[in-house]
Amino acid sequence: MSASEPNAPGSNARGPIVPESGGRHTELILVRHGVTAWNRERRFQGQIDIGLDDEGRAQAVLTGRRLAVWHIDAIYASDLSRARQTAEPIAAERGLAVRIEPRLRERHYGSFEGCTHEELERLQTEAWRRWRRREPDFALPGGGESLRVFHARVAAALGDLARVHPGQTVVAVTHGGVLDIAYRIATGMALEAPRGHDLLNASLNRVRWDGCGFSLLAWADIAHLATSREPAHDDVEARLRRDPLESPVPRDTGATR
Repeated sequence: MSASEPNAPGSNARGPIVPESGGRHTELILVRHGVTAWNRERRFQGQIDIGLDDEGRAQAVLTGRRLAVWHIDAIYASDLSRARQTAEPIAAERGLAVRIEPRLRERHYGSFEGCTHEELERLQTEAWRRWRRREPDFALPGGGESLRVFHARVAAALGDLARVHPGQTVVAVTHGGVLDIAYRIATGMALEAPRGHDLLNASLNRVRWDGCGFSLLAWADIAHLATSREPAHDDVEARLRRDPLESPVPRDTGATR
């Protein structure tokens, strides 16, 4: 979306509800936090409170400048530092307060938190393999969430934003795992399906709630990071290479797939 382009009508997700009257769509602009040192190391952060590094803070400023000309009614963030630090420049540009929503936290990765893929493959081999298979009901060791429990938490959080802000545009600064669940909610993609979509630091990802369900407007938009010193990092979760014949969701328009 260019700076002169108006926000497309948007929307949010919940569970099954009665459709809203009057076509009052709500748009969520989901923003992944800026980069951290652990992102660079591909180390699982989960709910450990890791702050942004220097580049992550610069990405947050660029994101705030990008959104300064967009119509925004409210700004929410996970209670983890990396999300709050990304939300603050966005809120400052708009003169809005950051509202904290703990349910926008990253997935609880249990004993995976603080580890790299290589360490997990060596030290927690069976759990790592089951996580890689995306078993929906596999609760990660050490008190971690299963995909199904995580999905329910994210769906409830997004749904509540839709109910509180009918017909409005809301920014929610969150984490890669939350974005993955939002993408699956908006597209109907199964929890166990391998990931082929990007989950990029400081990216803009837009979904719309129309009273019946979520749809995708644009995904992994990082046009505002063109002047960054390095490319945006993808999420720590393994992803498939995108099929070159696949038609991706637009990154910078309001069109749907």
